[in-house]
Amino acid sequence: MAGIYLHIPFCKTRCAYCDFYSTTLPEWKERYVKALCKELEMRKGFLAGEKVETLYFGGGTPSQLDRKEWEEIFAALSHLCPIGQCKEITVEANPDDLTPGYAAMLATLPFNRISIGIQTFHEPLLKLLNRRHTAKQAIEAVNNCREAGFTNLSIDLMYGLPGETEEIWANDLKQALKLQPEHISAYHLTYEEGTTLWKMRCERKIKEVSEESSLAFYNMLVARLEEAGYIHYEISNFCLPGRFSRHNSNYWKGIPYLGCGPSAHSYDGQSHRQWNTASLAAYVEGMENGTPNEEKEYLGLNTRYNEFVITSLRTMWGMPLGKLKEAYGQKLHDYCMACAHPYLKNGKLAVADGTLRITPKGVFISDRIMSDLLAVD
Repeated sequence: MAGIYLHIPFCKTRCAYCDFYSTTLPEWKERYVKALCKELEMRKGFLAGEKVETLYFGGGTPSQLDRKEWEEIFAALSHLCPIGQCKEITVEANPDDLTPGYAAMLATLPFNRISIGIQTFHEPLLKLLNRRHTAKQAIEAVNNCREAGFTNLSIDLMYGLPGETEEIWANDLKQALKLQPEHISAYHLTYEEGTTLWKMRCERKIKEVSEESSLAFYNMLVARLEEAGYIHYEISNFCLPGRFSRHNSNYWKGIPYLGCGPSAHSYDGQSHRQWNTASLAAYVEGMENGTPNEEKEYLGLNTRYNEFVITSLRTMWGMPLGKLKEAYGQKLHDYCMACAHPYLKNGKLAVADGTLRITPKGVFISDRIMSDLLAVD
C-alpha cells in the first residue's frame, strides 16, 4: 500500500509561526493546478503499482481552492489510482474558510476527513499568531462540517505560546473536547528561523515559556485527553478508538508515498527519496517545460536506520527489535541497545514483546532519547 501527498501552497496571510512553504499570490492558482495535474501524470510510475490507500492535501491552505480546481485535481488523480479504493482522503482547512456552503461543497467531493487548523481558542493568542479566524469561527467550522455530514474530523492545537498560562491551555483543551473531534493533534510551538515569532523573540518583544511550563502543558494535554477516551498513539497525536490518521501513520511505518507540489517529498519505501523545489515559480515553470525542478537522494544504511529510529519510536507501536536486526544488521542492533541502556535503566525506555518503546516517563524528552540512539557516519 502507499499514500499520495499533494501540497497546496496558497494562503491568504502568513501565520507568525509557520515555516512551511507557502505563497500569498492567488493569481498563480490556475497555472499551479495545471502543473500539479501534469506532475501526477508524469510521476504515475513512482509507486511501482502499489495500491494507493490514502490521499492527503496539505499546505499552505488547501481550503483556498474552489470546486472547479478540486474537480480538476481529482480528475488527474483518477488516472493514477481508483479514488474509490482510498480509505482516507484528508483535506486541511482554515476555520474561516469552512462556511456552511464550502463545507457542503467539500462533502460532494471524495473527501472523508477534514483537518482543521484551530491552534487556540484564546483571542489574544490568535492575534499574536496572525491567525485569520476567531474562536467563534473555529467552533462554527466544526459544526458546519458536522452539518455537511463529515464524521471524521481532526483539529490542530498549539501550546507553549508566549504569554500562555495553564488556565488558558486548560480552557483550550476544554473547548476542544466539547467539539468531540475524532482526532486531535497538539504541537508545542517551535521558533523556526525567519518566522515572525522568531524575529519577535530575537527582539525581546516576546518571551519563550519555561521548560517547567512546557512540561506542565504537556502533562495536562495527555491527562485530559486520555481521561476523555483518546488514545495517545504518537507523541503529538491523539484519537478516539479506530480513528488514527492512516496517512501520517504510514509515514511513521515507512510505507512509500508520492509527494506532489512545491517542496513536497517522496519516498519509495526502500532507499530513495526525492523532493521538489520550494519555489512556486520554479515548480510551475519546470512542469510546464517538462523538466521538473527536483532533487534526489540515495539513503545509506545508517540514514535508513536513523529514520527507522525516529519514525518508530515516536509511536505507541514502538520499534520491533526483530525488524531492527533483520533490516539493519546485528551491528546496528547492538549499537542501538547499547545507546538505549541508560534510558532502559532509568525507565524512560522499555522493552516488551520484542519491541522497544518510549515510556510515559520519557515522552517529554523523546527528541533527546531518539537523538542519542542515532548512528553517526
